Amino acid sequence: MGNPAEGLVALLDLEPIEQNIFRGRSPQESLQRVFGGQVAGQALVAAGRTTEGDRPVHSLHAYFLRPGRPGVPIVYQVERVRDGRSFTTRRVVAVQQGRTIFHLTASFHRPEPGIEQQLPMPEVPAPEELPRLTDEIRRHLGHLPEALERMARRQPFDIRYVERLRWSTGDLTGAEPRSAVWMRADGPLGDDPLTHTCALAYASDMTLLDAVRVPIEPLWGSRGFDMASLDHAMWFHRPFRTDEWFLYQQESPIATGGRGLARGQIFDREGRLLVSVMQEGLFRPKEDRKDPDSPAPDTGRPGR
Repeated sequence: MGNPAEGLVALLDLEPIEQNIFRGRSPQESLQRVFGGQVAGQALVAAGRTTEGDRPVHSLHAYFLRPGRPGVPIVYQVERVRDGRSFTTRRVVAVQQGRTIFHLTASFHRPEPGIEQQLPMPEVPAPEELPRLTDEIRRHLGHLPEALERMARRQPFDIRYVERLRWSTGDLTGAEPRSAVWMRADGPLGDDPLTHTCALAYASDMTLLDAVRVPIEPLWGSRGFDMASLDHAMWFHRPFRTDEWFLYQQESPIATGGRGLARGQIFDREGRLLVSVMQEGLFRPKEDRKDPDSPAPDTGRPGR
């Protein structure tokens, strides 16, 4: 591929096997499990391929059930739940080696006129005023570790944290459970609206759980917790392009019982709210691994 963004487009281009059945690639990675955003994005592609083109997705609700194995294809089975006059509903089951690893339900809606209002976008520096994530890491460490160097070459998104990265627990005094990043695909994604929607679903799982950890430990360096996405929900409000800058504002209202809840709002540069996101994640002390069938620890998501 010419660049990582082209690789993302190819990753989201599923192979049709049979009516309502698709197969997605799962690249061989050094991670212990398939990145959850990849599975969500591919599942949404499968759902969208069975709907009318004039009905963009307006919401999705998903559960990560088992860890996926890198390098092993994933089969997506689509159930056509409903085709109404205004709404279309699809249910997708992702299967790998005979085991269900992921469920997604997506609803599609033909746009229509209605009321208009939204909360304003927070005031933050422009993305051009902020360093790329890899540049900030390289400046702090004096180099980019080899594992991060390899990951950066495959990273399909340019990520820029609004606030400086915290590198030690001494930096956490008074820190609130909030985080914000500017993001955009690191190259053009073409003009298919479904590709942009599914690419954003991919990106939405990359940094959201950071907000849970901000008051507890630095986002970079050694972790005291294994992390895994448990469920994920998105509401799509307006059309957008994922290869243009968007602000991902994230916060965590609560973390308790081994789980942390995070919510996000995605704005374009003009301050329009594009997408709302909710996710719950597992946060388990690294020495406490009891359930072999629970989602695998997140030991290195793309971009981290």
